[in-house]
Amino acid sequence: MANTYSALKRVRQAERRTEYNRKNKTRLRHGIRAMRRALSGKDPKAATALLATTFSLIDRSAKSGIIKKNTAARYKSKLHRRVKALSA
Repeated sequence: MANTYSALKRVRQAERRTEYNRKNKTRLRHGIRAMRRALSGKDPKAATALLATTFSLIDRSAKSGIIKKNTAARYKSKLHRRVKALSA
């Protein structure tokens, strides 16, 4: 266990950040999961409606460091490709 005041503060801050990151990563996963369900349900209207909100979630996660920038680009590319194929 930490002994100094600064080390104790770092432990508290790390716990707070871990909780924040876990909550946001869960939110991201649920958003992507909802998008994939709409795609597998063959519903182009629902998929198109969810596209903007899902992209926003992905971008915010990449900005805050939950996922890396290239991972965000990859997710967006795959989802957009599937939406285009579904609506065509």
